[in-house]
Amino acid sequence: MQRCLQLAANGIQGARPNPMVGAVIVAHGRVIGEGYHVRCGEGHAEVNAFASVKPEDEPLLKDATIYVSLEPCSHYGKTPPCADLIIKKGVRRVVVGTIDPFAEVQGRGIKKLQDAGIEVTVGVLEKECQWLNRRFFTYHSKHRPYIILKWAQTANGFIDDHGKALKISNEQTQMLSHQLRAEEDAILVGHTTDVREHPQLTVRHWHGPNPKRVVLTHQRPLPQLIDDLYQQGIQSLIVEGGRQTHESFLAAGLWDEIRVETGSITVTDGTRAPQLPSNVSLLSRETYDGNTLCRFI
Repeated sequence: MQRCLQLAANGIQGARPNPMVGAVIVAHGRVIGEGYHVRCGEGHAEVNAFASVKPEDEPLLKDATIYVSLEPCSHYGKTPPCADLIIKKGVRRVVVGTIDPFAEVQGRGIKKLQDAGIEVTVGVLEKECQWLNRRFFTYHSKHRPYIILKWAQTANGFIDDHGKALKISNEQTQMLSHQLRAEEDAILVGHTTDVREHPQLTVRHWHGPNPKRVVLTHQRPLPQLIDDLYQQGIQSLIVEGGRQTHESFLAAGLWDEIRVETGSITVTDGTRAPQLPSNVSLLSRETYDGNTLCRFI
């Protein structure tokens, strides 16, 4: 299953809006096939895993176990149901990382396999499998995007210098910021930041698609904005606005992850950085050329 997760992560850009999924086929203690969902509209992980099995290993499928990080689909979408393919291939056992929260699957794939007489084990590395697709799970379970609050602050806790924009990120952290943008669906700033700084909000220092640009205004209340993004199929949102924008998300409890970059510079006065909620947990802490990146959940 750990290998499934490694494979699945390769689909971080191409699989969207589908979840990232990896599959590994094992027979007699040997991996005979593996694959992942490369691109939305193309073959799912199970399809690619079966396609990778060599002709001489095909007879081994009757004794094989297929490991899949997410429940095999059971419905016709852009591709046929993977549960049907698994049944057709005649594998003996299926090990599933986690159940698919998508309404058209949600246990139906597992039931279809069991009804066909296939042994199914569910919940192997379940938390890790859910974390990999946290955007997809949040979107389908909470009916809103996965929300990442992100800001940079000085060593003494300010986000600007006497109200003026301040460059805190260095080359490395700026590149990582643009990598994040390429991996998420949309990015939001407040109206004041948009007017004052005219941020590009692009991925010019990384390879990938630019996120959808969103500006928070008084004309559209935050709950309405979030629902609009959900209706548009936006599964993840980065918030890069100023203090007021971040505090509006924090006050509404609309966040899943917080990323704070702390630079080495100091200023004498300015806008204080938002205050972290009391219930956050530190997920990771890394240093890049003097700047510290902390991720909280």
